[in-house]
Amino acid sequence: MKRTGRLFASLAAVILASSLASCDSTKQESSKDNLDTATREELASLAAKDSRLTGELENKTIKWMANWGYSAEKDPNLVVFQERYGGTIEETIIDWSVRYDKLATAINGDEGIDFFPAGDTDAFPKGAIKSMFVPVDDYIDFDSELWKDVKKANDIFLWNGSHYVICTDVSGANTAVFYNKKTIEEYGLEDPAELFAKGEWTWDTFKKQLDDFVDPDNGLYGIDGYWTEAALSLTTGVPYIGLENGKLVNNLKDPAIERVQNFMAELHDDGCVLDKGLFDWQEKPNFIGEGKELFYPCGLWAVYKPAAEWKKTLGEDAFFVPMPKDPKADHYYIPSTVEGFMMVSGGKNPEGVAKFAECKRAVLLNEGLRQLGEDMTVESYGWTPEMVAMRDKMTEMANEYPVFDFYVGVSNDVTSILDSAETGIRGTLQAGTPWSETVASCYDVINTLIDDANNGKS
Repeated sequence: MKRTGRLFASLAAVILASSLASCDSTKQESSKDNLDTATREELASLAAKDSRLTGELENKTIKWMANWGYSAEKDPNLVVFQERYGGTIEETIIDWSVRYDKLATAINGDEGIDFFPAGDTDAFPKGAIKSMFVPVDDYIDFDSELWKDVKKANDIFLWNGSHYVICTDVSGANTAVFYNKKTIEEYGLEDPAELFAKGEWTWDTFKKQLDDFVDPDNGLYGIDGYWTEAALSLTTGVPYIGLENGKLVNNLKDPAIERVQNFMAELHDDGCVLDKGLFDWQEKPNFIGEGKELFYPCGLWAVYKPAAEWKKTLGEDAFFVPMPKDPKADHYYIPSTVEGFMMVSGGKNPEGVAKFAECKRAVLLNEGLRQLGEDMTVESYGWTPEMVAMRDKMTEMANEYPVFDFYVGVSNDVTSILDSAETGIRGTLQAGTPWSETVASCYDVINTLIDDANNGKS
């Protein structure tokens, strides 16, 4: 495969594993022996020559907690950490739904968990408020050569003047619009990728294609998935809950939020959104592969798996584009997410976590490491060069105009109000409630909750 664009070296393992069925709590050492010798030796040689990787580690073990683990077959940054510093990762694999309960238990039990994923975006700032995580500034120099090009992104995650998130890169893989090229062609629609290339992939063309396709009486459905509302909202460039000067802010009365809510209400009213009530409240991504559904907004983890698996669901001709552009936004914004992690309170080896983070940055910046990493993480999933190029374009877009929403990182109450299908914004959209009524009912409550968070109350 042609090696194109920039690589998120561990993204494949991160988002693939996050999507898999969770497992019970187990401890294991990250894999070291399942990578072919030639690749390992080449990675070791390149890492040894990279002058940005300095120093040594006295304590070579770092302890990781998450619902997924690292693999030497898919994580060149792990191999670099192993070969350059003799490092190992001791993993505690836990069920995703109870990960914060398990982490709290580990902290209280002084188990010495060192780091935890930041990519779900629900760890910050509430994890800092609850003292589950600690500042990283004593161990990471964001002005150094390794970090200077992501300093702006890391500065977004300041709380009380300190960095709590180690953002190794900004990812555009948060939500893409999956579709089937064969379906597009059969129904005489213009390929979204071609519309995107011409600068014409907008809410308007997105809606028009849905209007032209959707026909529930004949088994043809529009938009599916649980990510549509939040992802479309972020294309305005205005998050529900933002972070400015280290303080959370409530943007629910911003005109851009009202505009996108009205657009999403129109999508629901016009039957463009799959009625999950017809299918036992289950999403139906397999309808994409079967030609029964037009768009499936979802994270790129959906195709970070063996080709036979994602093609079985999405079809042989599956492709993806970014979320459509808000035609009134000042830039083309797409949902952004963090590639990185946080240091856990009570961790015994913050220096080791910092070195592992530096290995990740080196893989991104070192051309030789980057190319080897792309071979390891992309080719194994049967992607086409066009898919790689689109992924890289989305990465470029997310880095140029990063937009994060902190509504899942404040408290469970805020998340429930803003994301719950039963009681939150998604539910009111489906019920046809006007946005003016929705915002009037929740604005003051959200203000109180984020004021509590800003004042250090969890």
